Formats: sequence, C-alpha cells, structure tokens
Amino acid sequence: MAKFKFGPAGKPVSYRGSIQGVPRFLREMGLNAFEYQAVRGVRISEEQAKELALEAVKNGVLVSLHAPYFINLSSLSESTLRASIERLCESVRASKHMNAYVTVFHPGYYKGSTPREALSRAINSLKKVEEFRNSIDASNVWLGPETVGKTSQLGSLRENIEICRAISNCRPVIDWAHIYARTRGGLITSIDHVIKVVEEVEVELGSKPIKPLHMHFSKIEYGKGGEREHHALSEVEYGPSFELVCEGLTQVGVEGVFISESPLLEKDALLMKDLCSKICGVNCIAD
Repeated sequence: MAKFKFGPAGKPVSYRGSIQGVPRFLREMGLNAFEYQAVRGVRISEEQAKELALEAVKNGVLVSLHAPYFINLSSLSESTLRASIERLCESVRASKHMNAYVTVFHPGYYKGSTPREALSRAINSLKKVEEFRNSIDASNVWLGPETVGKTSQLGSLRENIEICRAISNCRPVIDWAHIYARTRGGLITSIDHVIKVVEEVEVELGSKPIKPLHMHFSKIEYGKGGEREHHALSEVEYGPSFELVCEGLTQVGVEGVFISESPLLEKDALLMKDLCSKICGVNCIAD
C-alpha cells in the first residue's frame, strides 16, 4: 500500500519562532515532513542543525534540505564550478548535522554547452561532492537532483537518472510542477504519465530511490521557456492536478514524501494530505 508524508518547503507561513520549534509545530498540525531551505546560502550553525535533528526525531518529522539556488555544476567557468561544489558540500555537511536524509539541488544550466556536455560536466563536479560526503562520513545523506522547470536548465528526469547512475546514494527528486512546466503542459496530465515517471526511476535505479520517492508539488504557471511562477492548489487555472498525481502513485503503491512549494506552504501541505486520504484512504497517510 502507498504511504505518504506531507510537509512544507521552509518555515511554515503561520509559524513564528526558531527553526528548532518547526517540527513540533508541524506535528501538532498533522504534518510529518519538513524541507529546510538553504536556498540563499547555508546559514544554520552545527549546534542549531543538531537541535533541529533532535526535535525532528522527537516529533516524528522527516527532514530534507534544499541546497542554494546559486549552484551551477555544469558551468564553463572554473570559479563558478568551484563555488558551486563548495556550496553543495556545505549543504551536505548541514544535512548530516540536521539528519536530513536527502540534499536537494538544481544541477545547472546548458548555457554554452550541448546538453550532453553539460551533463558530463555536472557528473564530474558531483564526483567531488561524493568524495567530500564520504570524507565526512555522511554517506547516509542522499544527493537529490531535482527535476527543473525551465528548458534552459540541466535537470530533466532522464538527465537526473543518468546523474544518479553515476553517483552513489543519489535519488531523483520529482517536482511534478516543474515537469509539467518544462513540457509546457505536455506531461503530468494523465495517470499514465505519473506511473511512467515512477517506473522509469525504479527500472533504471532500483527500488531504494522510491522508498520514499521525494517529491515537490504546487500548481505552476509556465511560458515558452517553461516555469514562470508557483501557485496555490486552489488556483484551478493552473496545473498539474494533485489528485491525478496521488491517484497515479496510489496505483503503483509507492512510498512518497510530498513537500509543498505552494505560496501557502503548510496550508496546501494539509490540503494535499486531505485530498490524498480521500483518494487512497487514511491508511495511506504515514504516521
């Protein structure tokens, strides 16, 4: 049977307090996942991260971390590559301290390269991150290349699978809105599309990356180049359909973590939980 966890990307909108208090706040409102946002830089101390880890365990909240946006592992600039590798290494170190099971990141851009060249450069960069992760005894922290929303970015599902074939303890992070936007509404419009994504990951990488499948969700607006802006689940003029995604995942019986990237964060995480429980039953909602 499918089992799902739900939580926000970053501090809940309605929360006022320290980062260490977030797990208890989420648990009290019925959520059990939290993605710490280091998107503007890793600014949490080791002590704070370890306190967050303790509170997360105490409250049964699964933690992940989103690395800085300012990462381009396929850059033609050596200085940009060095800085990107360093930022991702800092993110892995912080993930270890806060007991985050996956470090989510955007792989890079195609600018100045063919897609194949950009992919090769990113994999070479990630091998250095992999070495660092092993050197600090953090092999339990998975690297999570996220499916990205713009056509100028490296990070399609196929590319992220190839990254994970080359790097140990690596799982594609599935952002359903980004896949929808990158294809300008061409994918994630049917249950079959959802099932195909899960099956492709499992066939190519085995069952570990879908135990659980780490996912982002929101509604999204797109243009010619893909992603423009994330929207709330209530904005029916935008896609994709959350109900369709939940139904597809339920049919394949996958374990999953849904991270809300809606502007409403925890409110829409709760809405996703409610919608999914109506589709697959309360037993598919993980404790």
